[in-house]
Amino acid sequence: MVEAQTWTTRRMSNPRLDSTATTNHQVLDIPVTPTGDVRNGLYSVGSHLSPNLLTALIIASWFMSNIGVLLLNKYLLSFYGYRYPIFLTMLHMIACACYSYVAINFLEIVPRQHILSRKQFFKIFALSAIFCFSVVCGNTSLRYIPVSFNQAIGATTPFFTAIFAFLITCKRESAEVYFALLPVVFGIVLASNSEPLFNLFGFLVCIGSTAGRALKSVVQGILLTSEAEKLHSMNLLLYMAPMAAMILLPFTLYIEGNVARVTLEKARSDSFIVFLLVGNATVAYLVNLANFLVTKHTSALTLQVLGNAKAAVAAFVSVMIFRNPVTGMGITGFAVTIMGIVLYSEAKKRSKVTTH
Repeated sequence: MVEAQTWTTRRMSNPRLDSTATTNHQVLDIPVTPTGDVRNGLYSVGSHLSPNLLTALIIASWFMSNIGVLLLNKYLLSFYGYRYPIFLTMLHMIACACYSYVAINFLEIVPRQHILSRKQFFKIFALSAIFCFSVVCGNTSLRYIPVSFNQAIGATTPFFTAIFAFLITCKRESAEVYFALLPVVFGIVLASNSEPLFNLFGFLVCIGSTAGRALKSVVQGILLTSEAEKLHSMNLLLYMAPMAAMILLPFTLYIEGNVARVTLEKARSDSFIVFLLVGNATVAYLVNLANFLVTKHTSALTLQVLGNAKAAVAAFVSVMIFRNPVTGMGITGFAVTIMGIVLYSEAKKRSKVTTH
């Protein structure tokens, strides 16, 4: 039988040292173990805020960044006369790459993940190409159509997601889900027919942007399926952004060849353009950061609901700021589309419940 040992200890002392065993009767101090709250960073920036207030501030920041980037893009491309959507998108990607590197490597908002294989690299590169297409089309559309109409078209993303999921993965949704998509399409038809500032090219590239966004989500689910290859959204942005910038560089040089000279000349004559471009690129990154923070502090479902509300709020704010004309039929079409998105979300939730 092992004889039980007892220790007589005192705070800040080492229980393994006995005063009789040390010649100088020294005591070795051990630092006090920090509490869990301290280890988890309770005393960070948001530690002095209540959880509800912190969540409200994050949601408010999400709305401001998402709507802000739309309004800034519209102002730059349509009103300020900076007609270089590809170069503007490339600036967004460069900013996202730089800010992501700082946020992950220095601020450590999420653990750093690494690309593990050449195969994974090419998968991310393919996603970057689709991402480029979607963002460039979206920014280009803002030159030709109002933000309100842009958001109405963008709200049809679930429709294209369902189509690509069926065509690529043969995934079938329930009849209720497909039925809920009908008002989404019907609403956008109403809004298009009654849009006073309708532009066919702007409409088509906005449809391309919406389809590209849907295609990226489907392809991402296919390519990054294994646990080893899955990347956190912020890490995925860290790798996709520089790839996207490299993809866009030859296109902006070929299509918008004089963009560097024009930008420098504008900067010399009007320094406000520098503020606009840097601020625009910064807000573009904050959109991604806000998406992450909303999901972290609430849920993915909340982010989806906010996305539906954002389309309506962005349309309203843009009409108030840019004074673009709207019609009663256009507002009705937009409302029908948003209603369809809500019905679609509810149908998807019920479908998942019955599946599991």
